[in-house]
Amino acid sequence: MNKIALITGITGQDGSFLAELLLSKGYYVHGLVRRSSSFNTSRIDQIYQDPHDSHIRLSLHYGDLSDSSNLWRILEMVKPTEVYNLGAQSHVKVSFDQPEYTVDIDALGTLRLLEAIRDYRARSGQDIRFYQASSSEMFGTALPPQSETTPFHPRSPYACAKVYSYWQTVNYRESYGMFACNGILFNHESERRGETFVTRKITRAATRIKLGLQDKLYLGNLNAKRDWGFAGDYVEAMWRMLQADEPADYVVATGHAYSVREFAEKTFARLELDYSKFVETDERYMRPAEVDYLLGDASKIEEALGWKPTVSFDALIDRMVESDLRLAQQEKLVSGLGNA
Repeated sequence: MNKIALITGITGQDGSFLAELLLSKGYYVHGLVRRSSSFNTSRIDQIYQDPHDSHIRLSLHYGDLSDSSNLWRILEMVKPTEVYNLGAQSHVKVSFDQPEYTVDIDALGTLRLLEAIRDYRARSGQDIRFYQASSSEMFGTALPPQSETTPFHPRSPYACAKVYSYWQTVNYRESYGMFACNGILFNHESERRGETFVTRKITRAATRIKLGLQDKLYLGNLNAKRDWGFAGDYVEAMWRMLQADEPADYVVATGHAYSVREFAEKTFARLELDYSKFVETDERYMRPAEVDYLLGDASKIEEALGWKPTVSFDALIDRMVESDLRLAQQEKLVSGLGNA
């Protein structure tokens, strides 16, 4: 039987990498996208397929995790064998400004999707394997390293919503026998990361400063430490979870942590710049409640599913700087500021 995957959040960083991976494995892939008056599919342009093509294996559907009836209709239409719930309001700082919206999508949205899957299974008799994108932010102030047995202490509306979704996923697994997994992913980045997230904000600004397009970079807490990996590696972990014999929850991380300051320092150094001359802190980018140190222990998934990260911290920065330098060069040429 052909495997059919439904991905919420397919136009995001993780969704685009996951769609590429699943297509390479012969899946039929369906993606949930929110209606917008502007195009928001740039991350999947390279795998877009003309819907008039009779051999199409990638299809997009308008939908939203706030709309239960829409989720039911899409499940009925797509008949997926696997569902990856990556859709979320995923910016931690923004969740303090939009807590109600964040909880509606990140917490209740997961519940709506789980309930739609349970209802579809009851009517069709078809089992669907479910992946929930959980987050290292759920650990909050818990002492590092954090593993699957570390108690949660969320420190933002985003993290609280993710804790709710985590336990609902466990509850549906235990209550209804659903194949439902939580991937507790630590920070994972790439050149496809949104420009308001701190890593991409740093690489984008540094390359623009190098070419004279920007003067300063303003950041929040430079001392916060995170376990940063490559998003392309982490979607492989998602897929492996749903191929296992039994459902379980897994931490996905590199086991190495670096501060925001170190990320900035290494990024600017690759461009032969001293970060201290260009980076300043701004209170506006501080969180009301900070999370100081996240460091993952991924020994469970390494032992059970054979997953390991392949891209190092330095290689990740190289990849992001090279991509953003090309964008800055194009921007400089278009702006008419001379040769890039």
